[in-house]
Amino acid sequence: MGNALDCMPSPDPRDGIGSRSKRNSKPRSQRKTLASEEEMLHRQALAMAIQQHQLSQRFEGSMSRRIGSTSSRRRDLPDSLTNEKQQLVLENLETKKIILVHGEGFGAWCWYKTISLLEEVGLDPVALDLTGSGIDNTDPNGITTLVDYSKPLTDYLHSLPDDEKVILVGHSCGGASISYALECYPKKISKAIFLTSTMVLDGQKPFDVLSEELASADVFLKESQFLIYGNGRDKPPTTFMFDKLQMKGLYFNQSSPKDIALAAASMRPIPFAPIMERLSLTPEKYGTVRRFFIQTLDDHMLSPDIQEKLVRENPPHGIYKIKGSDHCPFFSKPQSLHKILLQITQLP
Repeated sequence: MGNALDCMPSPDPRDGIGSRSKRNSKPRSQRKTLASEEEMLHRQALAMAIQQHQLSQRFEGSMSRRIGSTSSRRRDLPDSLTNEKQQLVLENLETKKIILVHGEGFGAWCWYKTISLLEEVGLDPVALDLTGSGIDNTDPNGITTLVDYSKPLTDYLHSLPDDEKVILVGHSCGGASISYALECYPKKISKAIFLTSTMVLDGQKPFDVLSEELASADVFLKESQFLIYGNGRDKPPTTFMFDKLQMKGLYFNQSSPKDIALAAASMRPIPFAPIMERLSLTPEKYGTVRRFFIQTLDDHMLSPDIQEKLVRENPPHGIYKIKGSDHCPFFSKPQSLHKILLQITQLP
């Protein structure tokens, strides 16, 4: 846990989980059937949520503001911009494929509004479930490295043709996964967008970013009532999970009751080991991809001050800000987030 994480081939996250099969007394065929039914229900729910959003879509009053690395001039897209005009602008892009990487405890389901909006203008969004998240049935308590946790993302990038590029979007602790991906597959990534996320430095742990808000690692380990000890109290904690009231205050202080209810029913325990790993990031790989940071100005999980510190210590190519957004702008400010994603996508 103390060593820097190097870019390496992703092992199967099922390796090293130990006696999980012994703990599950149901026959394998029954477990497969239940997992298949659960996956189908999740996919149906996501499809219904996207359809509902398309029917009820409305523009938000608050606009995002871009502050670029070379100019502080306001560059908002007007609300009156039509889908037809947007598609004309999007015809000559380097890539239309945007990979959405969720943060801690979330899954692909959290992007349902963003998926709908991006598809409407002709882009190709892909939302992934990281290992042990969303409908991935891996036990989060068995995930011991960032390599394992990020395997669905690195596998996806590995499978791309050599001449194809994508844009990565990482939310919250998903920033660590996309940073790792930048180091592993820089030539397959056109741009990387850090959405109020852990944009770490070389040798830094994702927890280092969060610790200024939560507590130091030592205090968190000793005092946190949110830690889960999947291997027994005499072993290090394996996951953590905030209670519903804590989640609402940290993540969803500007989100709708419907989205809060969706999150409360869908969020899963967060693997602890990956956020305690140090990343090894090099100028020759990680440093060759353009990075952009989206700040959320009413964020209780990662305060605006901490976000400012992140971009000051590890300057990206551009900074964007969303007023009135909590830690989850895909819920609280989906239109503002959408417009920023369009702006970044269209940058030459």
